[in-house]
Amino acid sequence: MMKAQLQFQFPEPGNWGKFILTAVFPDKNGFIQSRRFTQDDIPGAQAETFHEVVTRVAVLSDEWKALQVRAQLDQVIVNLLPEEAEVSPESKDAVVLTVEAVNARGGRRLFTSQDYSEFTMMDEAAVAFFNYFITNTSNQ
Repeated sequence: MMKAQLQFQFPEPGNWGKFILTAVFPDKNGFIQSRRFTQDDIPGAQAETFHEVVTRVAVLSDEWKALQVRAQLDQVIVNLLPEEAEVSPESKDAVVLTVEAVNARGGRRLFTSQDYSEFTMMDEAAVAFFNYFITNTSNQ
């Protein structure tokens, strides 16, 4: 089954103030649905977390500008130290970003959380942001 995801498209790479957010998710019958939002549709309570997403994507070098960002909710392992290897690892929800970027020479590249640890957002606000758009849109 397809995992729900948020897709941010930036029509003007590097201009974070203009974007289209698409929530893509399976409905209760298993059909894939999508809902689109613009920067004007982001509620004030969610704006700060969106700004955090942009801050994390902005870690790319000046050469690369984000064109599209995909966010998925995933389980990540936390606090697995060598001495804890015998204990079952703890996991928690996290929003994991994948960024498609372009450069001035026409190049395209994908950046993942393996490239930038900042692309894994484990804070509760990021998970709530993700769930806000998936939950509120899938119930419509």
